[in-house]
Amino acid sequence: MTTPETLAGLSVEELIAFMPDGNGRLNDKLGVELVEISAERVVATMPVEGNTQPYGLLHGGASVALAETLGSIGSAIHAYPARIAVGVDINATHHRAATSGTVTGVATAIHLGRSSTSYEIVISDDQGRRICTSRITCALLDARPPAG
Repeated sequence: MTTPETLAGLSVEELIAFMPDGNGRLNDKLGVELVEISAERVVATMPVEGNTQPYGLLHGGASVALAETLGSIGSAIHAYPARIAVGVDINATHHRAATSGTVTGVATAIHLGRSSTSYEIVISDDQGRRICTSRITCALLDARPPAG
């Protein structure tokens, strides 16, 4: 497989084909579909159905998994190829319930630095109502171990 010089500018399909496990098993189980990718902004959708807690509401953990996916992808695009992104902190505030339809997550870069990134992720329902607000920070580590 040819390794791209940068992940910036890749289409969603090209990025998924480049990743070792494609979209990722958890994302596949959750039904996460990437729509837009860049270091500055990442957008994806996820169905509510199949991702609910016992009361039929969208599970907060599913929202957090979506948020972490979006922030991590943006961080990885920013960091590549010299660094890799690893999540070090995530939080979420759940504002309202979703019981059906699809939610959309939009990750917007807050900080794109040399050693860390931060994103705000807003998850909204089909009516555009905010379901969840999350923030993730990723550390950027050297992709290759130091020589010696």
